Amino acid sequence: MHHMDIVFDRETLYEKVWGMEAIGDNATVTVHINRLREKIEEDPAHPRYIETVWGAGYRFTGM
Repeated sequence: MHHMDIVFDRETLYEKVWGMEAIGDNATVTVHINRLREKIEEDPAHPRYIETVWGAGYRFTGM
């Protein structure tokens, strides 16, 4: 919430959440983003809060 509208790539999110450099597959981040969307979005297929920025990463819009 402190960094709304700032795009974070998967590697940065992995390091921030798990406290280590991303080794190998960053799909872990994608899986957790999808789980968060299922919990907080009204329609996870059309997210309003956690937005994917293609080719860059994810951002929390807070709309």
